[in-house]
Amino acid sequence: LGDRFAVLSQGLRGVPERQRTLAATIGWSVDRLTAEELAVFTAASADVAEDAVLGAGTKVWHLAQVREQARLGERCIVGRAAYIGTGVELGDDCKVQNLALVYEPARLGRGVFIGPGVVLTNDTYPRAVNPDLSQKSGDDWDAVGVDIGDGAAIGARSVCVAPVRIGAWALVAAGSVVTRDVPDFGLVAGVPAKRIGWVGRTGRRLEERDGVWVCPDTGETFIERDGALRPA
Repeated sequence: LGDRFAVLSQGLRGVPERQRTLAATIGWSVDRLTAEELAVFTAASADVAEDAVLGAGTKVWHLAQVREQARLGERCIVGRAAYIGTGVELGDDCKVQNLALVYEPARLGRGVFIGPGVVLTNDTYPRAVNPDLSQKSGDDWDAVGVDIGDGAAIGARSVCVAPVRIGAWALVAAGSVVTRDVPDFGLVAGVPAKRIGWVGRTGRRLEERDGVWVCPDTGETFIERDGALRPA
């Protein structure tokens, strides 16, 4: 990449190889990319596996860890002391805030917000040992993941208990424990989390007007049918 690549951190390790891999994966020619488009920031104290793929413009902050084979899209932000597990996938423009734990095999769509201290679990029946008290290994249990749709947001200190799906543009209130699927545009809160309303793409709560749900910010309208929201 030569002088076309802007090194933004003394702690940036293995970036040229990682960016060539990214470019080849998505079919770009490295020569066509600008230094700004290729730039990836990794804080000196962050721990990013050599085979993790970080999209152009992604930033990984202090003490964060990105494990092997994780794939982060473009312009993602991984906050201080956050954890991204092995093979986890993040779409473009995701934000994972400080101290959040995203365990494999979680999959996040585009523009997903993970609030501070959020945990996405991966073990339905957690145990450190087998019935004979021998320590469990990776072969002794099956990891299950949390799947989050585009534009959804998980509020601070919430826990999503896998396996579970959070629908597109849904909003999980801070401190909730999600144990069942959340529909697209669903607003859930509590322990365990229950749906208490609907939200629009801006995150504002929808207003019901003559049987139609309306976003107060965009004017977008929806109809509720069979527990799901559909464009009017």
